[in-house]
Amino acid sequence: MSILSSIPDKYRELLQAAAQDLKAILWSEREEDAKLVQKGLLLYRQGLVYKVRLENDNVMASVQDVTPVQVELNLHFIQTSECSCPAEGICRHQLAVFFHAYAQVGSVMEWIEEWRQPIQERKVAKDLGIQRAKDLLKVTGSTKPDYDRWVEAFRSSFTSIMNGQKGTKPYLVSELFHVYERKIRASAPVEQEWKQLYNLIATVHSFQSLMQFSEERRFSIDDINRYYSNLFYQLIDDVDDLVEKLNVHALPFAFDNFMEKLKNDAYLLVSEEPIFEFEATHLYIILWTKLFRKKQWHEEELPKIHEAYQKKATLPTIIAYIHQHIMLREDEEALRILSLLNEDATPFMVYWLERLTSGKEWKRMGAYVDAFAQLIRPYIQTLNDHYARMDFTRVVSKTIGTYASETKKYDMYEKILIQALPYSYRGYDEFLFDQGSYEKWCDLQGYIGFDINSIPTEKIRLLQKERPDVLLPLYHQSIQQHIDMKNRGNYREAVKQLKKLRTLYKKLKRPDDFQEFLKILFDKTRRLRAFHQECERGKLTHA
Repeated sequence: MSILSSIPDKYRELLQAAAQDLKAILWSEREEDAKLVQKGLLLYRQGLVYKVRLENDNVMASVQDVTPVQVELNLHFIQTSECSCPAEGICRHQLAVFFHAYAQVGSVMEWIEEWRQPIQERKVAKDLGIQRAKDLLKVTGSTKPDYDRWVEAFRSSFTSIMNGQKGTKPYLVSELFHVYERKIRASAPVEQEWKQLYNLIATVHSFQSLMQFSEERRFSIDDINRYYSNLFYQLIDDVDDLVEKLNVHALPFAFDNFMEKLKNDAYLLVSEEPIFEFEATHLYIILWTKLFRKKQWHEEELPKIHEAYQKKATLPTIIAYIHQHIMLREDEEALRILSLLNEDATPFMVYWLERLTSGKEWKRMGAYVDAFAQLIRPYIQTLNDHYARMDFTRVVSKTIGTYASETKKYDMYEKILIQALPYSYRGYDEFLFDQGSYEKWCDLQGYIGFDINSIPTEKIRLLQKERPDVLLPLYHQSIQQHIDMKNRGNYREAVKQLKKLRTLYKKLKRPDDFQEFLKILFDKTRRLRAFHQECERGKLTHA
């Protein structure tokens, strides 16, 4: 007798729920899923499932395949079940154990038949004009591209998988979402141009569905960031790539109706107060920069965005409004609105500056650079991560540096580098040295507090030859830092640098100034016997 012959009611309910989840996850029309179910069913029918037991809402079992494997079937979240075999995701061994357990509470054959031919479900779907994602374009005579049917299929499939369990936890979202993506990709049209458009529309709607799902489940921002915020960024990158592929050739006229409807849906990214404002707005900007490029489209979109902006001035509506003005080359209005914003606009300004740079629109770019300079430091202070601050500064330095080299407006570039200190040190260091601004360069080294030994030798040699006076404060500062460490090693290093400082004073024909400095230094450090001993060894006491 099976250990499952008398299953408690609690486990019966869990098994029934797991059975429904598997129907949503596995797709009978997909050959690989069909083979997987067939293999699992064969293992079960051959009686190769043994040592079955219930443990903490899990079904534990062994399966005798080519080699024995151990299975742990999670009845709460079937997608997280485990098997000792190397296969990823749901495997034939997990299905064999599921069939063995399900046989105690229902008919395995009925489950198979329902999975293969959900007649009643299809009838209801047709009556409502809705098709599940797994049925998309599978019904005879319904293979032509249809935007509305595509979108309905995306939503239906998303709901069936992501909402398959009322208690879906944040840490399961990523795995469930990838299951959903596989089902969507498998339904793509065969024709390459339609396939790319289908994938683009699917990705935009997947982004919207995932955001809406997160809001409905009321997941905390911390949980989303920890477990699946990467999905939003990946979807944005996917949209960017797909748009680039579509733009290789002129869009066919057959796409016009699809573009109109996608534009309307993209509007919802910024008009419905998204939970992830930056990500939703970024996606909107990509679409309205690279895909919806006709001037007429921008002119039609502007009043819609303006209305949303007037109704409620959220960051997404404001940024979208500015973006439409920029795309229409209406810079005066765009800059007027920008002047009313705080540092929240900074990441989007970087995007606009990069676009103007790529188009070599230097005259237009100047005013935006001026506005941008006011926001850099406040924005950097909002970034908690040191590396994020460094990365942001690196991008800004490259973009503004290109502008400066093309327009020769190095003063603005320098202003921005100063605003970004200390994260812009490397770029500012090279800029000042290349410009021959050695006094400012020296002040920068003092501000950063680097030991003079960390400065490249070639720079020291050049300054010793051309501007030895610039090095004086650096040596004074470094010498004091080493003395303050109060140990023999640092004292010896201070003496070495004192000798170099003496050489510089001699070269500047100011030996008396060095002697006066040395006298004051010895007086200040008279209690540091070890330091004075090192000075005597270095023959500095009678210099």
